[in-house]
Amino acid sequence: MSFESLGLRAELLSAIATQGYTTPTPIQSQAIPVIFEGCDLLAGAQTGTGKTAAFALPIVQMLSETTTYKKRKHPRALVLVPTRELAAQVSEQLQNYGRRLSLSSIKIYGGVNIRPQMERLDRGVDIVVATPGRLLDHADRGTIKLNEIEFLVLDEADRMLDLGFIDDILRVAEFLPEERQNLLFSATYSKSIKQLADELLDQPRRIEVTRRNIAADAVTQAIYPVDRNRKREMLSHLIRKGDWSQVLVFTRTRYGADKLTDELLFDGIKAAPIHSNKSQSIRTRTLAEFKKGELRVLVATDVAARGLDIANLPYVVNYDLPQVPEDYVHRIGRTGRAGEDGVAISLVCPAEQARLVEIEKLLEYAVPQESIAEFPVIAVKRGVKAKPGQKAKGASKSKQKSAKAKSPAKPKKAAAKPAKEKSPTRTKTGRRGKVDTKPPAPKIGRRLSRTKTSK
Repeated sequence: MSFESLGLRAELLSAIATQGYTTPTPIQSQAIPVIFEGCDLLAGAQTGTGKTAAFALPIVQMLSETTTYKKRKHPRALVLVPTRELAAQVSEQLQNYGRRLSLSSIKIYGGVNIRPQMERLDRGVDIVVATPGRLLDHADRGTIKLNEIEFLVLDEADRMLDLGFIDDILRVAEFLPEERQNLLFSATYSKSIKQLADELLDQPRRIEVTRRNIAADAVTQAIYPVDRNRKREMLSHLIRKGDWSQVLVFTRTRYGADKLTDELLFDGIKAAPIHSNKSQSIRTRTLAEFKKGELRVLVATDVAARGLDIANLPYVVNYDLPQVPEDYVHRIGRTGRAGEDGVAISLVCPAEQARLVEIEKLLEYAVPQESIAEFPVIAVKRGVKAKPGQKAKGASKSKQKSAKAKSPAKPKKAAAKPAKEKSPTRTKTGRRGKVDTKPPAPKIGRRLSRTKTSK
C-alpha cells in the first residue's frame, strides 16, 4: 500500500515525501481510511509507529475541504496530550502538514506565560494541541471557545490516565459539542481505558496493530543485576566501554535525576536532567542540546517518557525500574523508532526484583540478563568485618586507620574533665562560663514593636 492509495491530497503527499517516508506504517494504513469514513476510533499502537501522522493527515485534509473563505476564529480540532514535550512534538507535525493547506495550529500547556497563548487564540486558530490543565484554564477564562470542535483526539490516553487527568478530560468534554468525531490512541489497554472509551466514543472501530502491552520488536532489551550502591559506577562503565554518544537515562524521582546528573558530571560525562521541576525554557534548551549531540546523557523522569521524539536514539537505560509496569514499555519506546534498531538496558538491584517480575508478567516473557565481572550482583558492604581468612573488600585502609586512631581518644576525654573544674564559675549572665559585667541589652523584636504600636 502507498500513501497515494489512501486518498491524500498532493500537498500532503509532498509533505510526507519531504520527511522521507515512502510507505505508510500499519497504524497509518488502517486508521486513515477509518477516519475518512467519519467513524470514532479506538486504536492501540506503540510509540514510534507513526500514529501522530495517522490522525494528523486525515484531520488536516478534512478541515481544509470544509474551510470557508471567511477566516474562522474558533478551533475545529482538539488534540489532548499528557505532557508538554508531546504537545510540542504533535504541534510541530500538525504545523508541517497544516501550513500547506492554509491551516493554523497552536500548542497550549502550562509552565509558561499564558498571555501569548491568549493573544494567539484571539487571532484565531484551526487546530489546538493542549494538555488538559492549561486548556481548562483558558476555557474557564473564556479565552477559548470549544463549541465548534469537529475532531477530538486523545493521544497517549493511557498516560493521561496514569497522571490523573481523567476528571480534567471529562470536564473538557463538557465544553465540546455532542456531534464530533472522537479518536483515542493508547499504547496500552486497561480497564480505565475501556471505561473512558465507553464514556466518550460512539460505537468506535477498534484497531490494534500490535499485541497489547508489548514492547517494540526493534528494541533489544537486557537486564544487568547490580547492587544499588554501584549503579552509577556500572552506568559510567557501560557508557565509556561502549563509547555511547547519546543515552537517555530514566530515574524514578526528580531528586534522583539531579543527583545522578551531578555524579555523571563528576565522572567526566556531560549530562543534564529534564523533569517537571525545570522550567519549560530550560527543558526545551536541554532537549535541543541533547538532539544536537552537545550532551552525552539526558537524565529524565517519567514526565518525559512520552513526548520525546529523538531521531535515531540508540540507547535507553532504566536506572530505576518504574513503579507502574506499563511505564517500562513507554520508556524503552523512546528507542527503536521508525524502523530503527535500539537498545534498552535496565540496572536492577535486589530490592527491585518484585518490579521486574511485574514487568515480565506484562510483557509475557523474561527479559534476558547480562552480567559484568567487575560488578557482582551483591557487593560487599563497606565497613563490614570480613570473616576469618577473608579480606574485607569494602573496608578501605583509610577507614581502618581512622578506627585505630579513634580508640586511644577515649582516655583523653576523661583527662579533660579536671580542666572544666578550673574554668571560671558560671555567673547569672553566662551559662557557658562567660563573664559579662554589662547588663543585658533590652530585646527589640516583633513582639515589642507590636506592643508599642498597640499602646
